[in-house]
Amino acid sequence: MRYRVTLACTLIGVALCLFNATGYDPHNLFLAMFSVPMWFVEVFGDIHQVNVWFMYVLTVLSWALIGYVSDRLIARTQSRSRRTA
Repeated sequence: MRYRVTLACTLIGVALCLFNATGYDPHNLFLAMFSVPMWFVEVFGDIHQVNVWFMYVLTVLSWALIGYVSDRLIARTQSRSRRTA
């Protein structure tokens, strides 16, 4: 199985973190919109009390997990279609 979606999603997570770390996202708008761990931090705690590097790692890992689950679903769908054909 090829992990194309996992790689693409991981690169999205890395790009999101790099965009925020370079200062082009000064109010953390994109990080807050596209980072799943940040959603939970905003709901259950204060965003300013969390280490930003820890959030970057969690963001990349969550995007990689989303890609991996997508790859697994794609592979399962393709294997089912091959069995019925």
